[in-house]
Amino acid sequence: MTTRRAALALLAAAPLTGCGALGGSVRVGSKNFTEELLLGELYAQTLERHGVRVARRLDLGATAIAMLALQRGDIDLYPEYTGTALLDVLHQAPIADPRRAYATVARAYRERFGLTWLAPAPFDDSQALAATAATATRLHLRTLSDVARAAPQLVLGTVPEFLHRADGLPGLQRVYGGFRFRRVVQLDNGVKYDALMRGAVDVVVAFTTDGEIDADHLVVFVDDKRLFPAYQAAPVVRPAALAAHPPIAPALDALAPRLTTAVMRRLNRAVDGPAQREPADVAREFLDHG
Repeated sequence: MTTRRAALALLAAAPLTGCGALGGSVRVGSKNFTEELLLGELYAQTLERHGVRVARRLDLGATAIAMLALQRGDIDLYPEYTGTALLDVLHQAPIADPRRAYATVARAYRERFGLTWLAPAPFDDSQALAATAATATRLHLRTLSDVARAAPQLVLGTVPEFLHRADGLPGLQRVYGGFRFRRVVQLDNGVKYDALMRGAVDVVVAFTTDGEIDADHLVVFVDDKRLFPAYQAAPVVRPAALAAHPPIAPALDALAPRLTTAVMRRLNRAVDGPAQREPADVAREFLDHG
């Protein structure tokens, strides 16, 4: 993956030529994790299939780097999440309702940055808690309210930041009450599902489009009090690019409805799972065959 320092150096070196750089190509960016790389490839390949020349600037780094690149005119579009836009860019309170979250960020980006959000995909890559079907059945767990009551019997596996975020464990305790786990084990994202399947932990912090959810037949608990904010993804685009390349909006708006939660779990699994396939190949296969 491109390091933050390397990505910043790339941006500093890039000319501020605006839309039409690189021989009239649309420059598609992305952040530096699997789902963003997949979305970047899906956007790029969709545009190419509609006759648009594309230059890929994927794997840029974190949100701040991708947003800087877009504002500077070093890229023309990249995938962003409504929850990330609200919390990390606009520094506003999280919004659980997907439609209201989208309307809020689309308006704020237009007014504050002069940027356009295209149609959001229906998938929601929000935080969640998940467990094996055996654990959920044994303890009669379906909702987060159920988990809140059963927490003293459970071991939680989580990344460290979840223990301190307002929409993490403190938020669960505030909104639901309870959530006093028997033990909390701090884990890296890359090993949490292995720990769950081995029985080292009973519940893990998940993202709802993680490929392991379907592959391991996990139960994702219903957020019945709607703590977790919506994280729908959509292309954020410079208006100059939309004007210069009219196919961008209709092409990407037509792609959006195809990207459901089930689809993104499958595509993420193809890249991160045992097959370890390239995002470009996975994206191409999906566009060819669904």
